[in-house]
Amino acid sequence: MSNQLEKIKELIDRRAAARLGGGEKAIAKQHEKGKYTARERIAMLLDEGSFEEMDMFVEHRCTNFGMEKKHYPGDGVVTGCGTIEGRLVYIFAQDFTVSAGSLSETMSLKICKIMDQAMKMGAPCIGINDSGGARIQEGINALAGYAEIFQRNILASGVIPQISGIFGPCAGGAVYSPALTDFTLMMEGTSYMFLTGPKVVKTVTGEDVSQENLGGASVHSTKSGVTHFTAQTEEEGLALIRKLLSYIPQNNLEEAPYVDCTDPIDRLEDSLNDIIPDNPNKPYDMYEVIGAIIDNGEFLEIQKDYSKNIIIGFARFNGQSVGIVANQPKYLAGVLDSNASRKGARFVRFCDAFNIPIVSLVDVPGFLPGTGQEYNGVILHGAKLLYAYGEATVPKVTITLRKSYGGSHIVMSCKQLRGDMNYAWPTAEIAVMGGAGAVEVLYAREAKEQENPAQFLAEKEAEYTKLFANPYNAAKYGYETIVVEKEKFQDKDISSTYVREELKLGHMETVNVLLNRPYSITGIVAKGNQLGRKLEIPTINVYPTEIKLLPPNGVYASRILIDGVWYYGVTNLGTKPTISDGYEVSVETNVFDFDKDVYGNRVEVALYHFLRQEMKFENVEALKKQMESDASFAKEMFLIQ
Repeated sequence: MSNQLEKIKELIDRRAAARLGGGEKAIAKQHEKGKYTARERIAMLLDEGSFEEMDMFVEHRCTNFGMEKKHYPGDGVVTGCGTIEGRLVYIFAQDFTVSAGSLSETMSLKICKIMDQAMKMGAPCIGINDSGGARIQEGINALAGYAEIFQRNILASGVIPQISGIFGPCAGGAVYSPALTDFTLMMEGTSYMFLTGPKVVKTVTGEDVSQENLGGASVHSTKSGVTHFTAQTEEEGLALIRKLLSYIPQNNLEEAPYVDCTDPIDRLEDSLNDIIPDNPNKPYDMYEVIGAIIDNGEFLEIQKDYSKNIIIGFARFNGQSVGIVANQPKYLAGVLDSNASRKGARFVRFCDAFNIPIVSLVDVPGFLPGTGQEYNGVILHGAKLLYAYGEATVPKVTITLRKSYGGSHIVMSCKQLRGDMNYAWPTAEIAVMGGAGAVEVLYAREAKEQENPAQFLAEKEAEYTKLFANPYNAAKYGYETIVVEKEKFQDKDISSTYVREELKLGHMETVNVLLNRPYSITGIVAKGNQLGRKLEIPTINVYPTEIKLLPPNGVYASRILIDGVWYYGVTNLGTKPTISDGYEVSVETNVFDFDKDVYGNRVEVALYHFLRQEMKFENVEALKKQMESDASFAKEMFLIQ
């Protein structure tokens, strides 16, 4: 055999030895525990044949406590890169068969190298933990290794997605790296996370507790909120990581993957008409609302068993990944508390960092009262959610379904926290507090002077409810846009025939509701007879590009889109054109606060409200007076000062 072939054979043998990790006996023991090896996990997680291993032959440098006699290629961790659904990811998986997966200086160097590469390439980094903690024999070097990893977790935060899979023990300082990452997944029955084990707890506090009750998956998914997901099998856990990645981008400069949607965006959802109970104190299931509005009803919930009064997770709208934040009336009436605030805030921050739009579904009666919450710092935790929403620069859409009271209204992405679109269900109640509490504050003194205080307060509560138990008071101030049911309107089935009937009558408000958008006419700006300028009321005359079904002739409060900007105005729609005898319709708009030459531009005129029928005027002065009156009425309607 030639020298070259001998070298190749040596390489092959060394690779085979490295792939065995701690040896066949250690691998068999790992399997007996119901656990896979590091390489088996990587093979299941990544696309077949895509894994490129790095630093396969690295060995530790420790000579203490007989360690110079124990050397394993790779030193207890498998590192490299590969693809998931064709997307580049970097990965490290601790190998429990080698020194119980304990962290050494060289292991940390391997992990840090992978994390650095992930940052350079702008790709997600996945860590699979299965370790007995720091390698005791290496002392300070092992601790320094953890610190190096933590620092990279910090630098990568908000830059690339970081996912931790806890597939075995994770104790001591090791727990802080997963805690610094974006998402953590634990295995039920075979994984645990805690700072100190049951023996130390017993010694220090005298508390008798099992390993599972101290830091098992069930504890961290329900009580502490440390883990975001749990899985019963490793196959399920690895599949969940793949699914999670499908909703998030490669890094903070890219968009999340788009998925073609076959679920019609304009589909009708009958269930939404009856989802809110007539009784405002009766709960309903927010999951039913979420499932009805998202693509194909597919929702990846995060921390589903922790703080159930708020729901967070990923879904898609027309193929676009979005983050869902929703109060859950079915649990604690949907109130916010310390845990719910922290849970929601962290998720909003993640979505903001990675360019994922946020949809908030609001039904919140307030914050949970009591000493337990106050002592737990509900003020500070509530402020975290407030800060997260207010600081977020991604698109934010808020829908108020029923209650939105007090400080919780503000905290749940109100308009003043830079919510981009704020909608309200017809059942929405937006107020400082509920009716019963409000009247006790407002009329407590007066009630004492009444013969029947209870009846008096009941009457005042009814008045308060009538004023605030609807979205229209908020809509008056432009805070909320009213969402109406799509299937029926005014007890009539919505159809093209219904739209035409209302259009012929000039009922523009109804038409716009039925269309779910303003009715508009598009066309090219042309020169008229310059009468508007003579009257000092500049008017834009439009050639319609298509003659479609029109409302009755008359004058309408309107908006006009010019060069991407909407302006308010008054539009005269008629059949006596001033711009060309060849057109059957004249569209002439007095645009408020606009006096630029836009001849030849394409514009869009949206009609909102019928003001009056066409009129004949005795003279130009009478015409001017009427146009000024029309403008004044339209400005009042649009709340223009």
